[in-house]
Amino acid sequence: MIQFNRPFDPGKMKLLIFDLDGTLIDSRQDLINSMNATLSHFGRPELSPEVITAYVGDGPPMLVRRAFGDSTDERLLREATEFFLAFYSVHRIDCTRAFPGVGEMLVSAQASKNGVKRYLTVLSNKPADLAASILAELGIGRFFKSVYGGNSFSTQKPDPLGAKTILEQTGTPPELGLVVGDSPNDVLTGRSAGMWTCGVTYGFAPSTLRLAEPDLLVDTTSELMSLFPS
Repeated sequence: MIQFNRPFDPGKMKLLIFDLDGTLIDSRQDLINSMNATLSHFGRPELSPEVITAYVGDGPPMLVRRAFGDSTDERLLREATEFFLAFYSVHRIDCTRAFPGVGEMLVSAQASKNGVKRYLTVLSNKPADLAASILAELGIGRFFKSVYGGNSFSTQKPDPLGAKTILEQTGTPPELGLVVGDSPNDVLTGRSAGMWTCGVTYGFAPSTLRLAEPDLLVDTTSELMSLFPS
């Protein structure tokens, strides 16, 4: 069920900034497999799927740092991050798929009622080249004018620099922009940039997402699609 925490009209939005993992794609299993392969390679015990999923959202270096929680060896953490990225790059779409209905939702989101196309972009904490490759390989990259990652700016989500830069590049007033994501990082990013925020509860962190109190919450991609009638 769609839950509005603040009244506004999503149909009037000119810019939609989407998170990637947990919002557009279900990448959990590939991230879990890649992280556990990294842990095993460095002689560490594997972690449960639930623990690894809880660690996702702040980019590969932080994922590795959390998984190697007791390590203060920065060289080890750098080497582990490099191994993780190399392994994940090869196995990035072994199990990863777009969430059901994402393609249809993006078609609807592109066009407003008067036929003027919205600007759709992706802002992830995953490296930009990996994010763009996954979107292309899953057949949904064509919907996005640009794809930004955790290495695209000097800071990453929840810092609003990326969102503010996209607003400037597209000439969009913040009040006509919406950030869509599954984590508090996405909500904080949008809020700090003066944009509206939409949380998707089907993603990786529904409990913490609700605590962040986005402007609205949706439970399915069908509900998300209904916000943007064409």
